[in-house]
Amino acid sequence: MSTVIYPSPIFGPIHSRRLGISLGINLMPSDGKVCTFDCIYCECGFNADHRPKRNRPTREEVKVALEQKLKEMSAAGQLPDVLTFAGNGEPTAHPHFPEIMDDTIALRNIYCPKAKVSVLSNSTFADRPAVHAALMRIDNNILKIDTVDPAYINKVNRPVGIHYDVKQIIETLKSFNGHVIIQTMFMRGTMEGQSVDNTGEEYVKPWLDAVAYIKPMEVMIYTIDRETPDHDLLKAQPSVLDAIRDRVIAMGIPCTASY
Repeated sequence: MSTVIYPSPIFGPIHSRRLGISLGINLMPSDGKVCTFDCIYCECGFNADHRPKRNRPTREEVKVALEQKLKEMSAAGQLPDVLTFAGNGEPTAHPHFPEIMDDTIALRNIYCPKAKVSVLSNSTFADRPAVHAALMRIDNNILKIDTVDPAYINKVNRPVGIHYDVKQIIETLKSFNGHVIIQTMFMRGTMEGQSVDNTGEEYVKPWLDAVAYIKPMEVMIYTIDRETPDHDLLKAQPSVLDAIRDRVIAMGIPCTASY
C-alpha cells in the first residue's frame, strides 16, 4: 500500500490535472491525516494508518510559509496558476480556516494577482457560517459529492466523527447560489467483495438531478489517478466519463472529465 502524506503547510508546486500549476497549502499536520471522511480511494491512505503526532500549522505559520514560497517563485519567474488548499485531510476543519483565507487572498493579490485561490473540500463543514462566508470569497470553491446514495457514501466515503446527511449537503451546495464547483469521483471495482461502481444509471441519474438542482458554475468529474489504499479499485472508463460529462453539459453546466 503506497500513500502520500504531504508536507505542511506548503507543498509543491505540482501540476494538477484540473487546475494547472498548483501551489499546495496543507492545513493538516505534516506527519499524518486528519479528515472527516475516510475514503477508500484516498491517496493519503486510511485515517487509522496515519494518526498524526504533530499539531496543525498555526495561522501565522501558514502566512509566513506562504509568503516565503511566493517570494521564491516570483524571483524565479514561475508564478502559480492556483493556490490550492488540499493535503492530508479536510482543510475547512482548521479552526482558523476563515482567517487563513483572508491572509491567502491578501498575499495572492500582492505576489500573484492572476492566480486563483482554490479549496478542495468534502463539503462537511461548508454549512458553518464562517466557513461558508470564506468559501464565497475565493475563486474556486470545489466541493465534493460523489453520489446521493447514503449506502454508497457510508461504504466508500465513510464519514467519521460527524453526522453526514446527503440531503442537507445538497441544500448547502445550493446555498452558494452558483458560486460552487462540484467535484465527483467515478470508479469501478470492489471493496471487501462488494461493488463500488457508481457509473451505472442508478447512481448517475440521481446525481445528475442533484447537480441540476444545485446549479453549480462548473462540474469536475474524475477517476482514480494515483495508487489507492484498497487495491481492488478500478478506473472508470474514459468513454463512460465522457458520456456523463456530456449529460452535464447538455443541462447548460460546464463540465470537465479527467482520466
